[in-house]
Amino acid sequence: MLKLSAIFLLAGPFALSVVLTAIVKNFAARVGFVAHPAIERYHKKIIPLGGGIAIFATLLIFILPATAAIKLLPGYLDSFAQAANIDPSDFWGKINQLVVILLSTLVLFVLGLWDDKSHLGPFFKLAVQFAVAITAAAFGDIRVELFIESKIITILLSAAWIVLIINAFNFLDNMDGAAAGIATIVSGILFVAAVISGQVFVGGLALVFIGTLLGFLVFNFPPAKVFMGDAGSLVVGFFVALFTLRTTYYHEAESGQWYSVFMPLIVMAVPLYDFISVTLLRLSQGKSPFIGDTQHFSHRLKRHGLTDTQTVLTLYLATLCTGLGATFLYQVNLAGVILIFIQTIMILAIIAIFENATKNDKITN
Repeated sequence: MLKLSAIFLLAGPFALSVVLTAIVKNFAARVGFVAHPAIERYHKKIIPLGGGIAIFATLLIFILPATAAIKLLPGYLDSFAQAANIDPSDFWGKINQLVVILLSTLVLFVLGLWDDKSHLGPFFKLAVQFAVAITAAAFGDIRVELFIESKIITILLSAAWIVLIINAFNFLDNMDGAAAGIATIVSGILFVAAVISGQVFVGGLALVFIGTLLGFLVFNFPPAKVFMGDAGSLVVGFFVALFTLRTTYYHEAESGQWYSVFMPLIVMAVPLYDFISVTLLRLSQGKSPFIGDTQHFSHRLKRHGLTDTQTVLTLYLATLCTGLGATFLYQVNLAGVILIFIQTIMILAIIAIFENATKNDKITN
């Protein structure tokens, strides 16, 4: 029963996302909701926006009934929990979290859609993101709690992390398939961690999210036929942040090792590398870090001669390399943790060397 449910939670959102993305793509093209080529954009032709609408709608259509079922169908859920050997309280304790997740997602979706249409200022967007993040951390229990007793500190730290991840994926949405593909890989790795920890709620939510993104990627993988826009990237970033904060990494009763709490940082190494590197580049050039350009990791790789497909596959491979190492954190001792960190740094160093070679080639030629 549990396996059939997992298949449904993955395949159902995938199929619905494919259908909704196709509908939205055609509708956006007809009404002129499109991204035009510009100096700060890499694409050379007009591409429909609105993929974020399909992503949001798919998540809503699957999560909203689940929320209602937890509230209205206790007998069915108790039977499901017994069949799957799950504590029913794992469902009952999540109703408030689901409501907060839905409301937070709605606000971010509306903010992103508004920005796609009207190009809002960065500080207004940041203010709304922090308001959503603080609300989610305080009332949705979407926060880290390990080793910190103060609830206020954990809320503030978690809110800062949520906003960071939201913007990391907003920055990462700069090339066909990049944001959706990397979010899928990261969420898949976190899903494995949730399964290991026996977290049915987080694992089920991750499957719905992964299926949704895979359906969108059918139209967004190079060459993209539709973009997600900020309406999609803000929602995607929020869900990835949610999984990083709600997945249990530390099992004191089993191993006593706390090193696994670094898993989100290592899994997110590539998106954070892109976010930090492009921010530092813009600041060093006297530019605002919030003004878009073509200096992202993906753009720097493409200037080395890679195609769009080769570039995005390189991003996927780098994310997989760091993420797979992170899955062993809960099993290793301190020496193993140090080796995993060194491996992650070496992967990022290879990227940096490759980018530096690109600059030297340009100067030579």
